[in-house]
Amino acid sequence: MTRRIALTFLVLTTVLLVLAVVPLGGLMTARERVSFRDDQRSATRVIASAAEEHLSDHRSATPMRKELDVAAEAGDCAAVYDASARLVASTECAAARGEEARELVNRVLAGHEPEPPENEGRLLAAEPAGDVRRPAGAVVLARSAAPRDARIAAIWGWSAGIGLLGLAASVLLSVRLARWVSRPLSSLDSAAQRLGEGDLGERAVVDGGPPEVRRLAATFNTMAGRTEALVHGHRAVIADVSHQLRTPLAALRLRLDVLAAGAEGDTAAELAAAQGEIARLSRLVDGLLAVARAEQAIPRPVAVRVDEVVAERADAWSPVAEERNVLLTAPPGPALTASLGSGHLEQVLDNLIANALDAVPDGGSVTVGHRAAGRYARVRVRDDGPGMDADAKAVAFHRFGNPEARGTGLGLAIVHRLATVNGGTVRLEDTPGGGLTVVLELPLWTGASPAPRSLPDLKKR
Repeated sequence: MTRRIALTFLVLTTVLLVLAVVPLGGLMTARERVSFRDDQRSATRVIASAAEEHLSDHRSATPMRKELDVAAEAGDCAAVYDASARLVASTECAAARGEEARELVNRVLAGHEPEPPENEGRLLAAEPAGDVRRPAGAVVLARSAAPRDARIAAIWGWSAGIGLLGLAASVLLSVRLARWVSRPLSSLDSAAQRLGEGDLGERAVVDGGPPEVRRLAATFNTMAGRTEALVHGHRAVIADVSHQLRTPLAALRLRLDVLAAGAEGDTAAELAAAQGEIARLSRLVDGLLAVARAEQAIPRPVAVRVDEVVAERADAWSPVAEERNVLLTAPPGPALTASLGSGHLEQVLDNLIANALDAVPDGGSVTVGHRAAGRYARVRVRDDGPGMDADAKAVAFHRFGNPEARGTGLGLAIVHRLATVNGGTVRLEDTPGGGLTVVLELPLWTGASPAPRSLPDLKKR
């Protein structure tokens, strides 16, 4: 952000300086040229006035020669011509006696306004001596353009210097302004990132910057405090529920086991049914706790090798698949590294594979594949079971969304929560030829190197 603000401010200042300095320099250059030309013509007219007294009134040539000497001392070249364009007097310099000078004289004597040329760094000017329509002669004055060019160069030099000083001041000001704005925002961004990674005690410390940023930091701290209290409250509830429900269920199961050990006939059958319901209730409590933990999960992303996890989970579930006479395969795919919370991909695949194995009939197949899809790693779990209709798919990711599920009906809810909290997506598609395909897309890792992956918990969620 600092760079963008500084560059924007610098570009804006550069444009403003160019729009201001360049026209001003051009205007001053034009004025310098006009002033130089006016001074030259004025000096020419002084000599022409003295020459007129000599040419038309036949007075002494002394005043005319004095003016020529003055022009020579100033570094100018001057020459006086009569009405027949014959040279009458001149300075020692020959610049006012060349072909261009004679062309100017002829135009002046003809009553035309000559276009003053520039030859070898000297500007020529011609003025009539006497009446413009019937001049008694003409005066040509050649003056070096070096002083004019030096002043013009000085004008542009000062303009460039002022522009550079303005740019330097703009750079300093823009950098300070950018840092004043971006530093508190960077601090706030870092705090938000750490909070999002699970550090619930993180707070933003912003003691500078614009008032809006300070108010934003205060609002963020308030939100972080409420989030911390809410998450800790949920965790406390989950811990209490886990203890308060599992303990009496375990005690009740032990009592039923004791009663079932000495029961016979109808009593034994009823007790067996009660034991089955207790086991189902225990699985339901475990599933609800797993969903609650997934919903409050705030992952710290690590580099997870998708290809390794897919192969590992397929191997772990292979004995279960063989026992149920189901073909479980995981075709090799590209080496992909995803950005996920530690253990989340294992938990997701465990739920998906378990659901698929429960759904396919004897002799069916389940395939777990993966490939790259743009900025995501795409994992597909396909089965050739009965599949789902459109209504069942619409609510499949809700808690107990599928009333016909053989399990608790919570597995897909856990998968959906873990996928979305890690910045991914999950959807259901029909398998060609019959069955269901779960498509999981997870963001690819953008870090320098994968972090070491801990061994997952193989317990079925």
